[in-house]
Amino acid sequence: MFLKGKSAIVTGSTSGIGLAYARALAAAGANVMINGFADAAAVEAERTALLNLGAPLTAYSGADMAKPDEIAEMVTSCASVLGDADILINNAGIQFVAPIDALPTEKWDAIIAVNLSATFHAIRAVLPAMKAKGWGRIINTGSAHSLVASPNKAAYVAAKHGVAGITKTVALEVAQAGITVNCISPGYVWTPLVEKQIPDLMAVRGLTRAEVLRDVLLGVQPTRKFVTPEQVASLAIYLCSEGAASITGAILPMDGGWTAA
Repeated sequence: MFLKGKSAIVTGSTSGIGLAYARALAAAGANVMINGFADAAAVEAERTALLNLGAPLTAYSGADMAKPDEIAEMVTSCASVLGDADILINNAGIQFVAPIDALPTEKWDAIIAVNLSATFHAIRAVLPAMKAKGWGRIINTGSAHSLVASPNKAAYVAAKHGVAGITKTVALEVAQAGITVNCISPGYVWTPLVEKQIPDLMAVRGLTRAEVLRDVLLGVQPTRKFVTPEQVASLAIYLCSEGAASITGAILPMDGGWTAA
């Protein structure tokens, strides 16, 4: 329970990696604000589960990560309900798979807004309080696509490269303020976001579902295994510890060896 007394915001945390982050933070004793689109019953069930795991307090924000005003309101709400955010995990993300000349401009705009610009807006909103306390942990969920590219994912790859860039920049800006800023870059994690890509990849590449799983997704990961949300969350918890106080500005692959080549 080493995070007792700390408050955390996790964006995009009603499922997948984000929910694993929230559960791990709760188990470490943090107050946790979850965020995402979900029905009220599901939200309340998850809040109760987080309390049972060890979170002293929990809250929910339905802020749309494509809307800067709602992001600012989420941070303000966290401060009033849980206390100023000591930990921010930028995790919300969306995806659309298509060749660039067939990529609708509205999809480009949405992916950049949610996957990249939201990271800027959230960091900008939490930093003043973190600086005042002299302590903070900012963790951005990148991707192997923060480091390498894949066909038919121009917007996503651009956004995740941008996440890596903002991670390094902010880490340098706050290096003497007791705040660390890092980017966890998972390979393919079995989440709803990945599962939803499969039909598009089948269509774009003319493959069966089994071929997409074997040759496109797991084909790039030498372990031939999906990363698990819990593995990603365990790294985030370590980054929140004092043992990780000198790790900042790092892009940390967790990709089964994908980016080792």
